[in-house]
Amino acid sequence: MFYLVIDILGTVAFAISGVLVAMEKKLDVFGVFIIAFVTAVGGGTLRDLLIGNTPVGWMKAPIYIFTILITVIVAILFVHQLKHFRKSLFLFDTIGIGLYTMIGIEKGLLAELTPIICIALGTMTASFGGVIRDILCNEIPVIFRKEIYATVCILGGIIYFVLIQFPIDGTIAYIAGILSIIAMRLLAVKFKISLPNIYRS
Repeated sequence: MFYLVIDILGTVAFAISGVLVAMEKKLDVFGVFIIAFVTAVGGGTLRDLLIGNTPVGWMKAPIYIFTILITVIVAILFVHQLKHFRKSLFLFDTIGIGLYTMIGIEKGLLAELTPIICIALGTMTASFGGVIRDILCNEIPVIFRKEIYATVCILGGIIYFVLIQFPIDGTIAYIAGILSIIAMRLLAVKFKISLPNIYRS
């Protein structure tokens, strides 16, 4: 039940980020739903295909489609309130990557994969929905820009695997992984910490 709640929260967060991007691009209602949908389930779909978990999660559990649909409707109705928060897209995107990284890691553990592969799956789950969203909206995906994105997913995954080596509750380690990812990305943006650019002007 705990993991389902986390998964639903991640779905809501990414769906809202998709709605905000789609509305900035002035897409119609169908376009807004499609962008929200691929943002919310794109990374998880790719993850499930790679580990052979088919049909993929959202096909087996209609709750994800209903969650996205309800989220889109509510986000459209209250879009003006959301826009009052200057960094609402960034905030929901950050919450989404924190939640989805750990969901991806958990799926990897259930498939009995190594920690490195689990972290890779977590990073993919968190990042690739946003990649698809940005490509469809004709933007350079955030993951490919200098802003730290996938890096914090990897670091958060490492923190989780370090914590579970100690005699602490697994749920605490799981939540700590989520919060560490969110905190690191917030701090990275606040203090303008980024990966070095290999190009010189």
